[in-house]
Amino acid sequence: MYRDQDRLRVFTRRAILLGGGKAALVSALLGRMYYLQVMESARYRMLADDNRINLRLLVPPRGRIVDRYGSLLAYNRQQYRVSIVSEQTQSVETTLDRLSTLLPITDYERRRIERDVKRKRRFVPVTVRENLEWEEVAKIELRIPDLPGVVIDTGQTRFYPLEEMGSHFVGYVAAVAENELTGDDPLLELPDFRIGKSGIERAADTRLRGRAGATEVEVNALGRVIRELSRTEGQGGDEVQLSTDADLQEFAYKRLGDQSGAAVVIDVENGDVLALVSTPGFDPNAFNKGLSGTQWRALLNHERTPLTNKALAGQYSPGSTFKTMVALAALESGAITPDHRVTCVGHTELGNVSFHCWKKGGHGTLDLVQAMVNSCDVYFYDVARRVGVDKIASMCTRFGLGAPTGLDIPGEKNGLVPTRSWKLAARRQAWTGGDTYVLGIGQGYILTTPLQLAVMTARIANGGRMVKPQLIKNFRSGVGGGDDDSQAGAHAVAFETETPAPLPSIGVDPSYIAVVQRGMDLVVNQPGGTAYRSRIPNPAWRLAGKTGTSQVKRITMAEREKGVIKTEDRPWKDRDNALFIGFAPVDNPKYAIAVVIEHGGGGAAVAGPMARDILEFALKRATNPPVPSDVAPLNGVNPKREDHI
Repeated sequence: MYRDQDRLRVFTRRAILLGGGKAALVSALLGRMYYLQVMESARYRMLADDNRINLRLLVPPRGRIVDRYGSLLAYNRQQYRVSIVSEQTQSVETTLDRLSTLLPITDYERRRIERDVKRKRRFVPVTVRENLEWEEVAKIELRIPDLPGVVIDTGQTRFYPLEEMGSHFVGYVAAVAENELTGDDPLLELPDFRIGKSGIERAADTRLRGRAGATEVEVNALGRVIRELSRTEGQGGDEVQLSTDADLQEFAYKRLGDQSGAAVVIDVENGDVLALVSTPGFDPNAFNKGLSGTQWRALLNHERTPLTNKALAGQYSPGSTFKTMVALAALESGAITPDHRVTCVGHTELGNVSFHCWKKGGHGTLDLVQAMVNSCDVYFYDVARRVGVDKIASMCTRFGLGAPTGLDIPGEKNGLVPTRSWKLAARRQAWTGGDTYVLGIGQGYILTTPLQLAVMTARIANGGRMVKPQLIKNFRSGVGGGDDDSQAGAHAVAFETETPAPLPSIGVDPSYIAVVQRGMDLVVNQPGGTAYRSRIPNPAWRLAGKTGTSQVKRITMAEREKGVIKTEDRPWKDRDNALFIGFAPVDNPKYAIAVVIEHGGGGAAVAGPMARDILEFALKRATNPPVPSDVAPLNGVNPKREDHI
């Protein structure tokens, strides 16, 4: 009996312990359920919504680029794109075969499409081709029942109406490279986002981008979009107004023709760059469509380097255009006066070395102005010897040579103004008298860019004031960059403007500059001047200038004795560079110009007439300027650039 009672007590204790444990477990479970369902309900609801709702960025319209009169240089326009959705077709290969009969698909494109189809989910469209022509779209739409999985949709693409004529300063956009994924801008990670790669597109990229919009979409467990819940449109990028004149740019580019070279037109008072030409150019629209390997290699290996902006990055010996700097350095130092006279017999001696004038028989006895008119080399050998390299270099610095001018697009080169210390450091050689002679006629180590020559000329024209070049005039916020047929009336928003400060002096006596201005005037307008054939007949637009011919291959004594081969008979790479600098009108200078033609021959014969025609066109525009555009183009067509679209 006692044993039964003991068993009962043990059983009861164990039952109580077991029941208590179960009760504790149930209480813990209930507590946890209460915590998850009540206390943490908001958090888990948000997590569930994150799985169900995706927030996706919307690429904002890129801001437009316009010239000084509102003519479009870069804008967005509608483009057609064909894609394929693999889940809507039984065989991607078969569909591509059928599509290729309407739209030629290269082996490279086919491999890329098949790769993307494998990488992406079956319901995600894979782009086959962008920037389709309307005729191509019509052909595909007509056969769409026979093309399961093929979809035509629309988007935006960047368009450049000037094409190759504005390629170097406007620039182009392209997809973001991996090394450009810096900062915290999520737009950079979007596959269809484009950023500026060169020119203004790159320099003003952050202002042109705009701010992204966003859309909330509901998706299922596989990520398929079920419906759009909300949408917030982004803000288009700012519009950028440049100082350039699109019509002048086009005229200058065509005037240079098939030559390889550059031309720069600059306002001598405020530094506005009205034309910045580099030839040959490239079509920036091709970068939107995508270049093939063959096309890219053709651009890279082209003899005349179309990808190089020669106006900023081309570095050339200035030739006789540099005699303006030698003259100013000599006048300021007191080494000569304007009446200093030298007799030219066609050559001069330094030790046992002969230095020749371009005119074999010589020019006779000349003063400074007449030496400039005739571009006498012997005269400037003598002047350079008297003044010395260091004072010439000091004058160059004040006129903008040997350093970037600060133009607001990337890629500008320094050029080179040599000095004694530079040669010792760079070449480990002492400066010689022969170096000074060669420098005196703009040859040897001296290197300049066409933009620097234009700035130098502008400072001569305005009497020695420190004008600096500029391309970007204003930004205009709130305009957006959508299709141009949606922007009517946008030009009612005012541009941001600043009152320009008075130009400081570069510290050169205006009377010395007046002597050089007089010489440049007679170079063009005195019979016998080296640029007399380049004068402008209209006396109100009287042109002053200086020719230059720069050797790229040294002429040996043996060649001189045999007779120098004519320029046109030499291989293109061995021909002289042709240069011209000038300003007009002489009485009230408005514009300065520099033209450099690679291997073009003589500056008087080639570069001078080009510069004359370009400046004459610019002066006509200034006399009767076009009315600025106050209404955006309709239907994506700019009336001023319609012939290019």
